[in-house]
This record gives sequence, C-alpha cells and structure tokens, in this order.
Amino acid sequence: MKYYLIAGEASGDLHGSNLMKALKEKDPQAVFRFWGGDLMEQQGERPVKHYRDLAFMGFVEVVANLKTILKNIAFCKQDIEQFKPDVLILIDYPGFNMRIAEFARQKGLKVIYYISPQVWAWKQNRVHKLKRDVDRMLCILPFEKEFYRDFDMEVDFVGHPLIDAIDRRADFDRAVRLKELGLKENKSVIALLPGSRKQEIQIMLPVMLKAAEKFTDSYQIAIAAAPSQELSFYKNIIGHLSYCSVVEGKTYDLLEVSEAALVTSGTATLETALFEVPEVVCYKGNWASYWIARQLVKVPYISLVNLIVDRELVKELIQGEMNPKRLEEELRYCLSKEGKERLKREYKELKIKLGGKGASAKAAHIIAEEVGLK
Repeated sequence: MKYYLIAGEASGDLHGSNLMKALKEKDPQAVFRFWGGDLMEQQGERPVKHYRDLAFMGFVEVVANLKTILKNIAFCKQDIEQFKPDVLILIDYPGFNMRIAEFARQKGLKVIYYISPQVWAWKQNRVHKLKRDVDRMLCILPFEKEFYRDFDMEVDFVGHPLIDAIDRRADFDRAVRLKELGLKENKSVIALLPGSRKQEIQIMLPVMLKAAEKFTDSYQIAIAAAPSQELSFYKNIIGHLSYCSVVEGKTYDLLEVSEAALVTSGTATLETALFEVPEVVCYKGNWASYWIARQLVKVPYISLVNLIVDRELVKELIQGEMNPKRLEEELRYCLSKEGKERLKREYKELKIKLGGKGASAKAAHIIAEEVGLK
C-alpha cells in the first residue's frame, strides 16, 4: 500500500516515525511519502518538506508568513495527486492538515487523522469539518473521546505513543550517560527545554537562563537543543555564559539524568512528566498573539500534564509570571524533598490515565483495517 503522511512539528515527527515502523510490521510492502523530520526519514525516504520549514508560532507570525504557508498547501495538494496514495495520514498540525483533509475528501481519498487537532481547546466548530472530511480519527488523549461524542462523532482512543517511545529505552548507567552528554559526573543536572521553534526559543531561553543562574553552585545547567535548530543559534543566545551546556538531539538522554526541568509548554511537558522529572511549565510569546489566544482558548491549562489529570499537577507560569524570580521560586520547590516526592507520586496517576502501552501498534492496526489489509 502507498501511505502519504503529513507531520509539521517535532512531536509529529516522533509519532509519525513510530507509526511508520508499526505500519511496516503490518505491511512489509508499504511505500511512504511524507512531510516530517529526521526521525521519519529513518523509516523511509527523505521528507518532501522538513517540519523546520513549516512551523510558525502565533497568530501574528502566521499572518506574516501566510504567502509561504499557502504556497506549501498548493504544493502539497499537487504532490498528493501525483503520488496517488491508498491512504492519507494526517498527524496533528491542524491549520495545514485540515485544509489538506478537505482537498482529499473532494478527491475521494481515504483520510485518517492520527493525533487529533486540539479542537477542544479553541474553535470547537472545527469538529464539523473533521466529521465531514475524515474517515477515521485516532485520538491519544483520554478526554478526547468524550469531547467528540458530544458532537456525535465516534473516534478511537489508542493511548499515547510517548509511553512506548519512553518505555522501550534501555536501562542506562548514569555516569556513562553523563559522559556521553558531555556533562560532569559529580554535579546534578537542571534541564532547560525552551521549545523547538526559533521564535519561542529566542523568547524563552534568556529568561530560563537568568533563573537557572541562581542554582549554579550546586547544579549544572543543560539546554536541550531542538534537532531543527543549528548549534550556532543557541550559542548566539548564550553568549559568554559559562555555566550551561548545550545537548544536541538527546533530549530523552538529558531527561533521564535531570533532577528538575524548566519546560516550554507543548509535548515536552508530557515527555518530562513521563520521565518523572519535576518540572515548571512556562510560556511567553508575542503579546498580540497571546491576547488573541486568550480570547479563543477554552481550556484552563496550557500543559498536557494538567489537562489530562484535570488539575494543576505541575506549576504553569505564563507571560508576565514567566519571569526569573517566579521561575526560581518554583524551581526551588521542584528540587525540594517535598516537591520531588509529590510530583513523582502524582506522575504515576498521569501514566494510568494515558492508557498504557501499544498506541502506535493500535493505530497501525486500525489503519490496516481501513485500507483493507488483513
């Protein structure tokens, strides 16, 4: 069978790669064409477009890059028609993928949406377009099934693929792992995860660094560099600071050895929790984009961790509150005995709610059924 996949962000690249691997087990003759990143490339050919060229953060930034976005959409439609896939698999990335879903329906293509757009957070009327354009919706968050049911749309909850991605990692020797990361063996680690997009890193990282500076007597500070960004980009932000290191393309390795983390809102908040690392969730963006988002967003939290358990399990610092003083206060709590014990205990509840292992395999099984594989 021929599979066309579209992932527009780092998290979609991770989940897309695991799905491709599971599909190959179901269909050894599978042929893939995809938009994604380095992880998906390990399962197939080079991406048609890399997600680093697709991700624009915030309403203002999207408007500024609208010409590029529309050009990419037109090119994608043409590419799909030329490839003639048996199934189109869309992975999150709603602004782009929902337009492609409408096009695919008009062309009579089978459309599977893996990882629901966050329509429960804002612009809930988009559900009606999804009902019209998507043959099968595969959800990875437990509350999504009930949300869609309220709109008379049946979806499949397959569990969260991050559980598998993290669970399959081999046991490790802490001293060896620290050496591999270029970190000191005699000093505990605080991780900084400032996001994957240039715009957010430029805003988040300087504030994180200023807060982390207060802990350098007892801890070493390590920045998790996104695979989509060059090392020189981080070096320009860090300047002559000597108290931090940059870890390239090894975020999971870094989380395995970290005592606590400052994390930009997004999938990384859930990844950090699944590694049971105490964390502070942060977000600061363009004020105009943030103001618009506040008018539209309908959820009480910005982190997946808190949304899944439906309470503030981890602290969220947003916009004005995301400042060095508040970050320092909350980071001290995460490093305290009380904070560590509470967070690690409550992370176990989070894992139970996520539905256990096997999300990619379950998704591949459903897709195989849809395309007529036995």
